[in-house]
Formats: sequence, structure tokens, C-alpha cells
Amino acid sequence: MADLGTDQLLLDVAEYVVGYRVESAEALKTARYCLVDFLGNCIASLREPECLKVLGPLVPGTTVPHGAHVPGTAFYLDPCTAAFNMGTCAAWLSYGDSWQGADWISPFECIAAVLAVAEYLSSLRLVKGFPALTVREVLVCIVKAYEICGILATDNALNQVGVESALFVKVAATAVCTRMLGGGRREVISATSQAFVDGSGLRCYRHFPNVGTRKSWCAGDTASRSVWLALLTMRGEMGYPLALSAPVWGFNDVYHRRTSLNVSREYGTYVVENVVFKVSFPGDVHAQTAMECALRLHPQVVHRVDEVLNVTIYTSRSAIRTIDKTSPLRNPSDRETCLQYCVAIALLYGTVTTDHFADAVAQDPRIDELRSRMSVRETPQFSSDYVDPEKMSLPTAIQVHFKDRTSTTRLEVEYPLGHRRRRLECFPALEKKLMMNLSARLPATRATKLFETCMNPQLLDKLSVPEFLELFCEPPPNHVLTFAGEHLVTL
Repeated sequence: MADLGTDQLLLDVAEYVVGYRVESAEALKTARYCLVDFLGNCIASLREPECLKVLGPLVPGTTVPHGAHVPGTAFYLDPCTAAFNMGTCAAWLSYGDSWQGADWISPFECIAAVLAVAEYLSSLRLVKGFPALTVREVLVCIVKAYEICGILATDNALNQVGVESALFVKVAATAVCTRMLGGGRREVISATSQAFVDGSGLRCYRHFPNVGTRKSWCAGDTASRSVWLALLTMRGEMGYPLALSAPVWGFNDVYHRRTSLNVSREYGTYVVENVVFKVSFPGDVHAQTAMECALRLHPQVVHRVDEVLNVTIYTSRSAIRTIDKTSPLRNPSDRETCLQYCVAIALLYGTVTTDHFADAVAQDPRIDELRSRMSVRETPQFSSDYVDPEKMSLPTAIQVHFKDRTSTTRLEVEYPLGHRRRRLECFPALEKKLMMNLSARLPATRATKLFETCMNPQLLDKLSVPEFLELFCEPPPNHVLTFAGEHLVTL
């Protein structure tokens, strides 16, 4: 059969993953914060019963000779299941980093796949007499995975056709994990094509009336599938080089309104350097500046709640499409993705934590009363600034009007604390968040030692992946290590 060629997007991704050298100090520093924030969020989620019930091996009692730890637990699982566990934990509290473009994604989901494969590979390497992978090598993989999924989301909006943009994360993680497992350009193309062949799931579990906890374990599902596709490819499974452009049956025709995915920027280190962290508040990234505004207005409003006539929220088109909800809110997942609920909590309580999305707090009648008095309006300039690649802002303005015709000032916040333009504030705040997450779960001495390790780049980067992950975990069950693989490469 004649060679019909390969989709250019697949070629470009493979060339980047295999051939690009990450040398940006800023990118590696930011990736380091992405990694430790990811692990801190994993630890923090373990106090949530709904999260705990989906963790562990799919078949109870299953043990593996070569696998990966799940931070904060004693689980040592096969890399696919470990990736599911880590991705689910990291996403459960909606406190991970974000990327906005034409579509909005959570790049941190890639880390679950990268870490699971890195520890699995390290186990194989140690048995064979090779050194384990280091945290520094993991950081390089994180940079590349973030770049691929972020660039794909910058100009392509799967949400516009009603499907899940986590596909871009799966494509990125699959490509990077295949390289980690020893794949060259051909294998990366094959695996990445398989990720596109998977297509994308529905977004219905993120929107009324179906909002539920799948929006959290979707991250685990994405990471797990990425690892599975990479492993299958490295067994020799074929790929589909025209998976995107094939007429009628290809990804573009089926999922993208018969147009090609657009990539307007070369792959480098842009995405990780500009990623937005959730530092101060859990919940949807589109609500971060709204909560910051409301928090500052809290002293002017909390003692006059009964006098509130109207709360006007000015925001972007993207935020309105995603989190403007006037419907009844049925569960914590529904509440944390409601702009009005987040604003009401900040105005009433002067803070927003994951506990504020629980049923006990939601019973406060003042919350729905305030929600009923809110109006959400698009500000065209905010919508424009949101998609401007030089700004990538998440602006919100709020003004509270009272029945006596007085009002607060119109308070505006353009960039959330986790934005690149506020890194001088952001990184110290992320460190405080990490210490808080560790201290809530670990003994003080151990939490302090772990925190100091994470904040020491010279020490952290040289740690082997198994050594690093074991610092976060309870002692794993005994397991016998036997060599079961043959693809050993240095990244």
C-alpha cells in the first residue's frame, strides 16, 4: 500500500517531544512549583470520603512488582491505575493549575501520567542496574506535556462543540509518556494518533443538570488512558497517521466541524511559563478574580446583607459560558463551578475554602438569597483581554448596590494571584499552600522536612523519582522486584 503521509500536527508533536531541549530556567522553576503543588493537592484531597472511595486497585488486593506510589497512601499500583489515582486526587478539590485559551484545560493532569511512568520505569531500571529517573528529568517531561496541551487549547475550542477538552491533555501525556518509555518519533506519532482516535467524551457532567464527581475523576481517567496507550504502543501496536485528516471518519470531520486543528505557535516553553495557579481559592479558574474582588468587599457587605439590592458582576464571555449558574446547585461539584455561589461565599464569610462547597455550608439561606440578587454581565474588553496572548487576563469587576441607593466602589481585579504577572506574590503563596496541605496530613516534623526538600531545587532535582515519591507516602506493602521490560532510555 502506498504511503499516504502523516498529519502535520502529529509530526510536529513528535519532533518536539523527541528533539526539543528544555533550557529555560523560568520554565523549569515553574514546572517545579507545578509538581509540588500537584502533590500537595493530592495529599489534601485524602480527607474527602467521596474521593477515597474511588482510590486503590480496581480489583481489591491486586499487587504488582513494578508500579508507582500514590502520594499520601500506602498504595503501590500498576502505572495505569496509579495515574488514575494521582490524577483523581489532584483534581478532586479543584485547586490545580489552569490554562485558558479558546478552550480551558487543567495541564496538571499530565503530571499524574508522567509521575506514574517515571516511577514504573525507575523500578525497571534499578533491577537492570541502571539509575532511576530523577526529578529533574520529570520536570522536563512536565514542561513538554504542558506545552503540547496548552498550545492545542490556545486556538481550538472543543467546548464549542460540546465535548471534553481533556482530550488535549491526553494527547500531550500520551506523547510524552511514549517518549519516556523509549519511543522515537515513529512511536510517538503512533501513540498520539491513538489518543486522537479515542476522540473526546461529553461535557455533560460539568454542566446543569448533570454536574457531578466525574469532573474530578475525569483527570484520573485521562492520565490513566494516556499511560495505557503509551504502553500499548511500545508493545508494537500500530498507529493511524491520518487520524486527524481522514475524510468523514477522521477527528477533524467528526469532532471539529470539518476543520483542521489550528496551531499558531511553535512548541517551546510558553505554556508552563504562563500557566495560572490556583493559590488563594479552590473552584473554577474563571471565578478566581471574582472571589478576590468579593473578598475585598466583604467588610463593606457582611453587616448589610439584608440591605443588598443587587450584586453586579462584570466578567468575560468565557466565564459566563462556563460558570454563570442560576439553577439549583445539587452537590459540591456543582457549587464550586458556580460564579454566583463563589462570590456569595466570599462576601458572606470573608474566605473561600473547600469546606464552603459542602452541604452543611450550602444550607445557609443567605447564600441563595444573595445569588438571587446577582446579575452577571459581559464586558467586551474583558472578553478580548482573556484571549489576548500577550495578556491572558481573567478580569472581573463587582459592585454591590444597597436598597438605600448607596453602593460599594466598583472593584476590579484583572489578574488572579496565580497569574504570571503576579509571580512575586504567587510563588511565596504557593509555598504557604503546600505547607498547609502537608501539615494537615503529616506529622509536623515530617511535613517540615518534606517542605524544605521541595523548596531546595539543588536537592530536589537530583532526587530519584522513587526516593521523592516515597517521601509523600505511607510505607508501601512489600513487593518483589523482577525485570519485566526492555525499553530503557535516558531522557
